[in-house]
Parts: sequence; structure tokens; C-alpha cells
Amino acid sequence: MAMTPDGTAAARDDVENPDRVSAAARTLTAFSRTVIRPAGDRATVTVGSMPVVNTVINSLAKLRPTPRGVEREEVRLKGFRIEIVRPAGASKSLRDGAVLYMHGGGFFLCGLDTHRPVVAAMARRTGLPVVSVEYRQLPKTDINGSVDDCLTAYKWLLAHGVPAERVVFAGDSAGGYMTFATALRARDTGLPVPAGLVGLSPALDLDCTEKRAHPNYRRDALIPLSALESVVKIGAEVDGRLDPRMSPVNNVLAGLPPALLIIAEDEVLRRDSEVMAQRLAQSGVPATLEIWRGQVHAFPAIFPNMPESRAALAHVARFVRERIESGRIARTA
Repeated sequence: MAMTPDGTAAARDDVENPDRVSAAARTLTAFSRTVIRPAGDRATVTVGSMPVVNTVINSLAKLRPTPRGVEREEVRLKGFRIEIVRPAGASKSLRDGAVLYMHGGGFFLCGLDTHRPVVAAMARRTGLPVVSVEYRQLPKTDINGSVDDCLTAYKWLLAHGVPAERVVFAGDSAGGYMTFATALRARDTGLPVPAGLVGLSPALDLDCTEKRAHPNYRRDALIPLSALESVVKIGAEVDGRLDPRMSPVNNVLAGLPPALLIIAEDEVLRRDSEVMAQRLAQSGVPATLEIWRGQVHAFPAIFPNMPESRAALAHVARFVRERIESGRIARTA
């Protein structure tokens, strides 16, 4: 869904897959609705439980097959790791462009292992190195500390000769938050902004009040809003108060690069992307919002081999190539 310059939707009822939903997507939604969501509703997110759950999730992720057709290189920065995933046989140089990928996981879960399949898929589709950031998370640091790490990773890319106009930020869920928050932090600290931003079901408003009133509060098959509220209390509130400026949607957005937002029709974070797309367009920033029917939150990152995920990632790859090519033309002009 493209947004017009006055911030209104060009086609409010557009859905990327209006005719059918794959069997794989229906199975994932049913499993999420009957198993994962009920478990999440019953669970209580606490500082003590975060490391335990994260260890379990990352241990399970190590059991998945290693993605084919890519090569990996690990780099250690101050306090965290990044992993460069390249198409097999590709040049080791980063100067032709790169994707900086920030994983999701509710600000306290997941890492390089959980998101390697989607990172590898992006590398194969774009033909570019994808730099996956294993930023510090709760409870080791607060949400601002996670953004600091993502900005450090971006500075590392710039220091290694990658022009800003050949870098695209991308991320899913909490990583979508990092995508926009890091771009804003870069702009506000005098760094050049990247060429583009990709958010896969991004969390862009930490205040959950309006999401709780949205119809998708009950429709979402995967995400219990109570968990996000608990995480925000732990990782963002100070003396019980949330600074509105911590939410990317509440910032001045002028000067950001074009953005692609991909969301599921019934997910609770849909509102975040709709508001962001509107406010970007009102700020003169090109924004495209895609809505996918019959999918769960962050579906391209959870199962990148589903038919809908492959199609969505093809759109991401096209956006990335267009943005980096635009930057290459601008640099040589």
C-alpha cells in the first residue's frame, strides 16, 4: 500500500495476497493460535525469566539445518557480535553495499542463530552481504542500550568503507523498532542516514494503549500484548513513565530514507505500521505499506520458506536493490 504525499493511503483495502492463503500459512496460524498464543497469555515476563527463555530459544535454533548457499563471518565488537552472511562465492568487500539486519524477539529473545535463515534468504536474494547484529538485550541493557549497539554496528560498516547510501537497514518486530530507532539516532547524531528502511511487523509505538483498543488485540494469533507491555515496563519506563520520544512514530521523521513496511492483516502491531506509514508520508518520506492476509506476526522471519514469505522477501530484495542502486547513481552523479 503506497502512501500519497498528504499522508493518506492510496489503496486502503489492498492486500498482497487477496485470493488464497497457503496450506503452510494456515498450519502456522492454527498452531500459533492453539499452542503459542495461549502459552504466551499464561506466561509472565520477568527480569529473572528472560535469560532462561532466551537460552531455550537459542538452543532450539541451533538444531535447525545450516542455510545453504551462503558463507558466514563473525566479527566481535564491544560487548556484542555481528555476523556477515554473504552469498557463496561472493566478494569479501562490503563497498558495493550491505543490509544491516536487526533481529526481533521482544527485546529480550533470539539472536544470530534464530534469524540466520531469514538473513541468508536476504543475502541470496539481494546478492549482497547481510550484517546481522546480535545487539545486547534485556536484562543486560535497556532498549536504548540495544539501539546503541545497532548504531555501533552501523558505524562499523561506515568505518569499513561502506557508503551510507549503499546501506539498507532491515529488521523484524523488535528489530523493526531497532531499524527505525537506529536511523533516527544516526540522523540526530550527525551521521548520514542509510539508503532505506525495511520493517517486517515492526514495533514502532511502545505505548500499547491504542493497540489494546484495536480489533486486532484479540485477532492476533501469536502475540500477547501483555508480554509487550511487561517488556516496555522493564526496558523503557523510568519511574513508571514512558518517554513518548522512545517510540519512533512520535519523532520528527523528516530526513529519513524511503521505507518498506510489511505486516500481517490481523496482527496487533498492524496499527504501528499504519501510523508510521501515514506520518512518514506527511513528512515527505516515501513509504510503502504491504498487508498480508492469513499470516502471523513477522512471518517472513519466522518461516522464510513459506510461499507468502518467499514472495514478501522478493519484495524486500527488490526494494533493497532499488535503494542501493539509487545510492550508487547519486554517488557517481
